[in-house]
Amino acid sequence: MVAEGKFIKQTGGRGQYGHVWMRFEPLPRGSGVEFVEELKGMNIPREFVPSVEKGFRSALEKGVLARYPVTDIRAVLFDGSSHEVDSSDQAFQVAARIATRKALEEGGSVLLEPIMRVEVITPEEYMGDVIGDLNRRRGIIQGIEDHHGARKVSALVPLSEVLRYASELRSLTQGRAYFHMEFDHYGEVPREIAERVIARRKKAELAVK
Repeated sequence: MVAEGKFIKQTGGRGQYGHVWMRFEPLPRGSGVEFVEELKGMNIPREFVPSVEKGFRSALEKGVLARYPVTDIRAVLFDGSSHEVDSSDQAFQVAARIATRKALEEGGSVLLEPIMRVEVITPEEYMGDVIGDLNRRRGIIQGIEDHHGARKVSALVPLSEVLRYASELRSLTQGRAYFHMEFDHYGEVPREIAERVIARRKKAELAVK
């Protein structure tokens, strides 16, 4: 989507003027953040392009969903305007932040969470309990295979669901199972859970104020 950011401020002395047109595109999960300059002509002096990128990236540090950082997005600076006296590094940073926040608010942002790859080694008699427990944790079973006389269950599970998994797995299997866990990717948080997370975050911010 395309968004405009304009910052104009007039004071008693020198004013502030920054104006950008930017195009925002979602990137595949795990791509990170990209900034591209596609200006034609000199509507924006090239010396202010780094300022626009800085404003864009700073806006992503606190997004519109519970102020969590934003990733997997590309911004393309393709037009804008400047003032020969009032344009400045700060003015173009603010203009870029305005455009970026507009795009995030209107572009259907979603809340992401870290998804972990979990491998559980368990005796056969506890496999059903282990699988059932992983399912309750919103886990997606990826495979089950033999492992030196035991069974290895592989699953993708949200990190928030396995924060105390070591002690809970011991209790579930009488200490006879163990697991390995590593980060795999970021996945979209289910809508009903995302709504609760956002509401809690807003409540906490209001309490601080």
